Amino acid sequence: MLDITFEETKVFQEVKEDAMREGRQEGLQEGLQEGRQEGLQEGRKEDATILIVRQLGRRFGELSEDINTSIAALPLTALEDLSEALLDFSAISELQDWLANHSNSPLHDG
Repeated sequence: MLDITFEETKVFQEVKEDAMREGRQEGLQEGLQEGRQEGLQEGRKEDATILIVRQLGRRFGELSEDINTSIAALPLTALEDLSEALLDFSAISELQDWLANHSNSPLHDG
C-alpha cells in the first residue's frame, strides 16, 4: 500500500481547502472590483446622456423618441464628443446628421 498516513492526508486536505478558499476570495474581490468599475462607467454614461438631452431640449425643444433613443445608445466616448459638438449646432438637422454619422442605429427624421 501507500506510505501515506492519515495525518498527511488530513494536512493535504486542509492545505487544499485553504487554497480553494483563498482562490474564491480573490475571485470574489476581482468580481466586485469589476462590478464597481462597470457601475461607475454606466453611471457616467447615464449622467452624460441626461445632461446632453437636457441641453439639446433647451436649445431645440422637445426631442423625438428616435433622437432620444439614438443618444442613449451612444457609448460614453461618443457622448463626450456630442457634448462638445452640440455647442455648434444651430438646427436640429445638424444634430440628426451628427447622430447618423456616429450611431449604429438608423435615425429617422422627426
